[in-house]
Parts: sequence; C-alpha cells; structure tokens
Amino acid sequence: MTELSKADIEERLKGWVEPHLGQDLISAGCVKSIEPGHPARLEIELGFPCDRYRTELILAIQALFSDDDQEVEVEIRWQNIAHQVQTGTRPLPNVKNIIAVASGKGGVGKSTVAVNLALALSQEGARVGMLDADIYGPSQPRMLGIHERPESLDGKTMEPPTNYGIQANSIGFLIDEESPMIWRGPMVTQALIQLLEETNWHDLDFLIIDLPPGTGDIQLTLSQKIPVSGAVIVTTPQDIALLDARKGLKMFEKVNVPVLGVVENMATHICSKCGHQEAIFGEQGGEKMAAQYGVPFLGRLPLDIHIREQVDSGHPSVIADPEGNIARSFREIALRTVAELSLKKKDYSAKFPKITVENT
Repeated sequence: MTELSKADIEERLKGWVEPHLGQDLISAGCVKSIEPGHPARLEIELGFPCDRYRTELILAIQALFSDDDQEVEVEIRWQNIAHQVQTGTRPLPNVKNIIAVASGKGGVGKSTVAVNLALALSQEGARVGMLDADIYGPSQPRMLGIHERPESLDGKTMEPPTNYGIQANSIGFLIDEESPMIWRGPMVTQALIQLLEETNWHDLDFLIIDLPPGTGDIQLTLSQKIPVSGAVIVTTPQDIALLDARKGLKMFEKVNVPVLGVVENMATHICSKCGHQEAIFGEQGGEKMAAQYGVPFLGRLPLDIHIREQVDSGHPSVIADPEGNIARSFREIALRTVAELSLKKKDYSAKFPKITVENT
C-alpha cells in the first residue's frame, strides 16, 4: 500500500476546490492537521455548519487518494464564530451573525428563500433564528406554521416562538393576520428595533432577517443600527427585477455590509403536468448580475407550484420534502451563503478582556 508524504497529501488537497468555499481547503485555512501513515489522518475544521454535508465531504476528500490506494481517515468538525459588522454597530448578545435576505422588488420569492435558508442551516446543525422585518406584510408566521403569540416571562422582553427548531419573531405574531398596519416610517423602524432587541434569542449561530422589498426606512435602519454580518440578494432573471435588485446590492455596499451572493429565483418554470422547463422570465439574469458586481452566485431555483403550496401550508420545501431536488437546491444555497461568510473578517471583540479605569 502506498504511503504518501505530508507534502503529497497537501498537494492533492490543493488540487481540489471545495464547491461551497470556491477554493481548496488549505487555502481556506480549514486543514488543521495532516498525519501521514497507514492510514493517513486529516483533521478539517470548517467555519460553517455541515452536519448533513459532512459525510459527502469525507467521501470527496477520500476520493482524492483512491488512485494511490492510500487509506485516509478524515475528521471534520465545524465552528461558527462572529464576523465583523458595519462601523457604529455592535453584535447582539447571544447572536453570532445576522444575515439579511433582501430584494429590491416585491414578488420575487424573497421570504420563501429566507425561510428555507434558515431551515437548511438548522438541518446542518446550526442554531437559527428568523426575524420577519416586513412590518406591513409579515409572512413568516404562516410560512413557519407558528400561530401562538410570543410569551413574556419578565413583562419586558419576548420569548421567541419556535417551530422546526427555528426561533422566530414577527409583528405578525402580535396582530390579527388580516389587520392592516397603518403606520408611518418612525413607528415602523421603532417596531423593528423592538422586535430585534427585546426578543430573548437563545445562543444563535445565525439570525436571518427577512427584509421587506425596496431601499426605504427599514433598510436604512438596518444598515445604521443593526449589526449585519452579510446580505443575500434575491432576484428573478427578469430585467425589471434585476434593476431593483442592483439598487439593493449597491445599498449594502455603501453601508459596508458584505454581499454574500445573489440567488436567482423562478429561473425556470416547471410544468406540473409534463415536467417541461421553460425560462419564462429570461435566462441567467441573476448569474450575470453577480458576475457584473463581483459577488458570488449562490444558485438558482425553479418556479414550481410545490414551493408555493408548501410555504402556504406552513411546511416549506426543506421540511416537506427534505430529500427532493428543491430542498437540495436550498441546502446548497444555504451552504454557499455561510461558507462565503466564513471567509469574511472575524470579530474578536468578545475575546478581549473588559477593561475599566477607576479612581483610587
């Protein structure tokens, strides 16, 4: 049996690009130790959750050495740490990273992407929360199948309702589903801040914020007062949607929030009768936009009746059909999103000792 040296093993690892990170594991700083021998042993630490993905990754790494008849034992763990946020904001207690899911235009399926993104990350082992920031049109209560109001144990803060392992809060929990929110901008932004800061989030790896469409008061409040680690832009391939999606992308760039990538939703229509696919909104618009602005393209999703039916029933695709093609697409997008975040600058402020100066 062939025994490869440490240099040989490193060379093989450098020649394979991990599909979510977009680079090899050594360049990404994920290889913690290499021990040649029979078998060789590799210790890998990813900066994003991978409980479901772990087995697939181990097999992919072992396949790199199959031609040499080199047996390799691979240990994979993951650790999610806080990343830098925009200047003038401070990370929330018990929330490591906030990811905003945005679109410049309504009707592109942003909330559907957001809820399935959250659920996919939870299935990979992360502790995930969902904040529905659409005060005028909250949809996450229905999508998550949550109907109860948040409880308050101290009369000051709210305990987030939970379903499918997701901690959530939304103005939709506090009002009747059919009641209109006739509020002006200041009231809306204050409601968002209260939902965020007066919820007892419990040790979250990721808090997903489902933003309303546009670049108005809520988005401005988010960029100035809420510590966001990164943003995801959702669009359809249609030119009109792309015009508005570009505005959202540029807004995040101006306030120094990293854009983690672009999701192209409704890329093709799948006929429920015959399975025929047709690009009714155009082709590759989201991918071309991502290339134009130098941000990752996270993936595309179809216009499929099952996606709509599942979120309307409170059982999003990742829950309703976890092994189906659509759920796999959502999981791939989720992994690419947090893998991209793992490559961003870390926030080590929590590791510094707190120093106080007193007169004695």
